[in-house]
Amino acid sequence: MLRFDLVDAFTAEPFAGNPAAVYLLEDWQPNAWLQRVAREMNQSETAYLVRTSDGFELRWFTPLVEVDLCGHATLASAHALWQRGIAKGDQIAFSTRSGTLTATRAGDEIELDFPLLVEQSASPPPGLSEALGITPLYIGQSRHDLVVELGNEEQVRQLRPDFSRLAKVATRGVIVTARSSDPAFDFVSRFFAPAAGIDEDPATGSAHCCLADFWQKRLHKTSFRAFQASPRGGVLSVRVQGQRVILGGRAVTVARGELLA
Repeated sequence: MLRFDLVDAFTAEPFAGNPAAVYLLEDWQPNAWLQRVAREMNQSETAYLVRTSDGFELRWFTPLVEVDLCGHATLASAHALWQRGIAKGDQIAFSTRSGTLTATRAGDEIELDFPLLVEQSASPPPGLSEALGITPLYIGQSRHDLVVELGNEEQVRQLRPDFSRLAKVATRGVIVTARSSDPAFDFVSRFFAPAAGIDEDPATGSAHCCLADFWQKRLHKTSFRAFQASPRGGVLSVRVQGQRVILGGRAVTVARGELLA
């Protein structure tokens, strides 16, 4: 039997934010097994941890693929390790495909130290506007995703993509964003990744590594409060520090269980 925690990340309330399943393994299992368990869990991400001498190795799987960077499942992993009393102290180091990432307790929030993902203007890939059903103001490209700016928050919230078309666009995911009409937030976003098995991700830390670069160039500031306007919703604090991004958020454990197979 193998224990797992189901954690809602980037939220202070259960059944909001982005859920992730978190497993602590004795050692690494075959990739096919990791992928099959992630498909069985059917969350946007399943996180696997293996203890090391100075922290934990961490890998992330969607129901279809392993990914190189995931914010909410890293936040969920740190939360689960502290909640279960496995991690000691106020900082955890994770060895990942994107290098060493740290999680630090900061009051009620957990802060993640992630790489800044620089975006640059890009030509519209074939089928993008048709799949989104709207003509973007701007299209950019980061290492992982496309970033699409729309005219206002209402357009972001009302967007209804054609996911079968969007899955054919050559990118991991599509970040759609606009300035927030709510003074409590600087910008809003949504994230779509149907090619990775996630039509809409509820609250996406890695997308904000790109949005941090996008909005610092437009708002001429380095600290932001962001809202991901998915049906579940997600709240993130975002701070640029050189070539790094500090992502802050809260998390809630909503379930614990055992994998019997």
